[in-house]
Amino acid sequence: MAKTILSRAERREERLGYAFISPWLIGFAAFAAFPIVASLLISFMKWDIYQSPSWVGWDNFNHLFRDKLFYKSMRVTLVYSSFAIPLGLVFGLALSLLLNLNIRGINAYRTLFYLPSVISGVAIAMVWKWIFNSDYGLLNYFLSLVGIHGPKWLEDPNWILTTYVIMSLWGIGGGAIIFLGGLQNIPGHLYEAAKIDGARVLQRFSRITLPLLTPTLFFQLLMGIIGSFQVFTSAFIMNGRAGSASGGGPNNEGLFYMLYLYQKAFKTFDMGYAAAMAWVGGLISFVLAIIVYKSQSRWVFYDADDGSGKGKPA
Repeated sequence: MAKTILSRAERREERLGYAFISPWLIGFAAFAAFPIVASLLISFMKWDIYQSPSWVGWDNFNHLFRDKLFYKSMRVTLVYSSFAIPLGLVFGLALSLLLNLNIRGINAYRTLFYLPSVISGVAIAMVWKWIFNSDYGLLNYFLSLVGIHGPKWLEDPNWILTTYVIMSLWGIGGGAIIFLGGLQNIPGHLYEAAKIDGARVLQRFSRITLPLLTPTLFFQLLMGIIGSFQVFTSAFIMNGRAGSASGGGPNNEGLFYMLYLYQKAFKTFDMGYAAAMAWVGGLISFVLAIIVYKSQSRWVFYDADDGSGKGKPA
């Protein structure tokens, strides 16, 4: 293959291109690439910040897989994900269908439902901590009005994860806006043809809306998996005992993976162990994301019509 010889003008243009993207390259190297490489090296060391790090090889990983709290935090995170992600998708889709209606003031409704997604996580956690308070919380107060004695949401081990799943639905407005974008990209003539053929509302939803929304569902599912391994702020604030020995609430039923990682890094200052946890957690979320990505050929459709009437799979 002949070597391409660039002219002086082309070389100058190439240098200008690298010059323009150099701020991004520098930022990526300093704030992404370097921390990633550093955390990998630290995961093979014993380091408490105060003393110089010492190389321990695979010891951190060996201790990790013998740590009962590691498995506890992983179980809590996976159980939370298995409920929060599907419920978020279902309620987000339902809300987007309402926000897609052509009614007066719909833009104001869309704004109101999206606002919770941009509010500080600490502020939201403090509000929900008050709502779920078993003594003077708003939720138990309303339950008492209908004769129901509310549970100790944040104090009963059987209710802690349910509390976090309910709280996760607070942010469905952000997902609903993404679903809304997918809904508005569906060609209107498909619905018109379906109405002419006598298709009912549920038939139009199952045969047109849902299949053509699968790319959006796929994106939301991937983001949900990644986000479920990053739950920290709500657990740190709402447990109310984040600075104590447990930090995960009664029986550690609120000990999310990132919360346990934080405790190891900034409470016991076991940076090597925390780095190992970060890599293992990242690897698990990556594997789950790959599984979902590989499955898209069976259920994700990117084309409204490929001649078969079924749409074109990924």
